[in-house]
Amino acid sequence: MKKWLPVALALALSACSSTPETTYYQLPSAVKGMAVSSADAMRPAVFVQHVSVPDYLSGNGLVYQTSDVKYVIAANNLWASPLDQQLQQTLVANLSAALPGWLVSASPLGQQQETLNVNVTGFHGRYDGQAVISGDWVLEHQGQIIKRSFSLTLPQKEDGYDALVRTLAAGWQQQAQEIARSIQR
Repeated sequence: MKKWLPVALALALSACSSTPETTYYQLPSAVKGMAVSSADAMRPAVFVQHVSVPDYLSGNGLVYQTSDVKYVIAANNLWASPLDQQLQQTLVANLSAALPGWLVSASPLGQQQETLNVNVTGFHGRYDGQAVISGDWVLEHQGQIIKRSFSLTLPQKEDGYDALVRTLAAGWQQQAQEIARSIQR
């Protein structure tokens, strides 16, 4: 009987431990995509050519800054699809909403188009309850090159990854509106 005691104890302890649940996140967008028609050829157009992220943001895990120099990449709170793709897709949707009368696409639209490239350097949560969104964008607009940096720090309304993703999405939408204002000038 005593020789089974260690086995029973090991089984009991292993039953108490659990594997953390993996959660996947997708950035919400303000609007859904619109159908393209032949009349779109006459509308002004914006080609969102590329949205890039640094290596620390290009993995699957959401990123959380725990001090001024330390970042943690979540192992069980993951992006549902690559972050750069989500940022590009939601940027197209948000610009489409902010630029009525314009055709905005992640595909080339022809010779008469504005071209936008975005470099995101920060898109993470921070130890003080803030969400950080930073980077720069370059727009080829009416024969001119416009380059702007952006840096947003937004408070999370609640704790947790759900609130972080919603806050990041709101900040990304805010940045899309700023880009739209530059395009309309």
